Amino acid sequence: MKKTFGLIMCTVLMGAVLFTGCTKDLDLKPLNSNIADVQYATPLGYKQVLAKVYGSYSLVSSTGVGNSDINVAGITDAGTTDFLRAWWNMQELTTDEAKCAWNDANLQAFHNFSWTSSNIFINALYSRCLFSITVCNEFIRESTDEKVAGRNISGKDAEDIKHYRAEARFVRAFQYWVLMDLFGKPPFVTDQDPIGKFIPKQISRADLFAYIESELKAIDGELAAPRANEYGRADQAAAWALLARMYLNAEVYTGTAHYTEAITYAEKVIGAGYTLMPHYKNLFMADNNVSNTEMILPITYDATHSQNYGGTTFLVCSGHGTNVADNAKAGIPGGGWSGNRATKNLPQAFGDYSGNTDKRAMFGLGSLEMNDVLNFNAGLGVAKFNNINTDGTTPYSPNGVLVSVDFPLFRLAEMYLVYIEAVKRGGGGSEATALTYFNLLRKRAYENDNGVVSSLSLEDVFNERQRELYWEGFRRTDLVRFNRFTTGSYLWPWKAGIAGGAGADAHYNVFPIPSSEIISNTNLVQNDNY
Repeated sequence: MKKTFGLIMCTVLMGAVLFTGCTKDLDLKPLNSNIADVQYATPLGYKQVLAKVYGSYSLVSSTGVGNSDINVAGITDAGTTDFLRAWWNMQELTTDEAKCAWNDANLQAFHNFSWTSSNIFINALYSRCLFSITVCNEFIRESTDEKVAGRNISGKDAEDIKHYRAEARFVRAFQYWVLMDLFGKPPFVTDQDPIGKFIPKQISRADLFAYIESELKAIDGELAAPRANEYGRADQAAAWALLARMYLNAEVYTGTAHYTEAITYAEKVIGAGYTLMPHYKNLFMADNNVSNTEMILPITYDATHSQNYGGTTFLVCSGHGTNVADNAKAGIPGGGWSGNRATKNLPQAFGDYSGNTDKRAMFGLGSLEMNDVLNFNAGLGVAKFNNINTDGTTPYSPNGVLVSVDFPLFRLAEMYLVYIEAVKRGGGGSEATALTYFNLLRKRAYENDNGVVSSLSLEDVFNERQRELYWEGFRRTDLVRFNRFTTGSYLWPWKAGIAGGAGADAHYNVFPIPSSEIISNTNLVQNDNY
């Protein structure tokens, strides 16, 4: 069992919000508004609602694994409304890193570049992000200095709540970054907007970038110092890491490069005392919450206390099939789901992936070629996320399926790669330092000096990002930034629905705003060509 802040989620008393994905209700309060005055009456009450803030992206519901806080027409499996599962589908199934064998037209559309504004899984992520923002806005509104003082909370308790408020603002900024990255111009509402039937206006991608940037900088002094917060909660380094990630992609979002700023904030994280874990595989095992020197901010999961059929349960189970021995090695004796596996582009990025020279090449059963996208055994399984402890034991799971692997939302290796790429793109910094960081990743990958290089190019960075970060939700964003997502210059099996791969129209670089949202909020204008 994981003794982490995440476990408080199961004690949250705040009334659930049922979110229908309709932006006219984006600023809803809990269904029973009288609960608020009771819930926020004590410091413990504030911390319990803070757990709901984090639970908005780590759980499907505060009322049980079979329920969901959001209601998307056409979705009957609550697990598909989980944040990580929905985000991962859109970031990975649309790329060369993963294909799903399930014969669901909404999922197959991700491979085929044929998704539309009525795709229920696009709506799931969109609604999940807006739900999380709604929860954050409510907490931020109830945790002003005036509100806290009015409830006779003072001293250290009041200071703690000020930290909680900054964390809620971070989570809100993160969710707006997700919306900006995938949808471009979502509806926008904050704690400063009216409560109730408020119709939010649309915000441009460039304006949203500026807002997120200003929010993350504004809360810097109110977040805990790096590595000083409870595990699973945001600190200053998490905000710096999000800024570094956002600045790396700024030219996509705004048309103006911010590579110098990407270097600045990556360096702040790198200098904050984090170190690479000595063994890559341990980053993705069931006890990855223990002595993890690389983790900046995880999404925490526990098979007993925070059950969820999305999250890392989805990543582990969907990457394995019916082979009993293989599932035991993955720590899921209850069985795999025969869902996701890699196209040949991913294992081939490691060269001789079967020789295990690069320890990051963690592949399972199946074949290299994917002649049939609906055949799970066509394509290689991915064994990166693994529900086994580092001592070889399998943690308790009530059904042999739910797992306890935490997901690294931000980790040090990404910051090395942000620095390296920003240097190669002309942002300044030091070429020598970039090479040093690159070789630190290579030494960890090979567990010796065999992977060390004497020079590197931007193309090397592109390939190294895939080897280091595959299946962690980066690939679509990377491909867009390198202008390889929709173009015909970079292909993979079944890209755009063609066995050998093909280019697609550039409008697929962003996703459509769900059609139900366009209908319900007349302030919204659909993205081009949807």
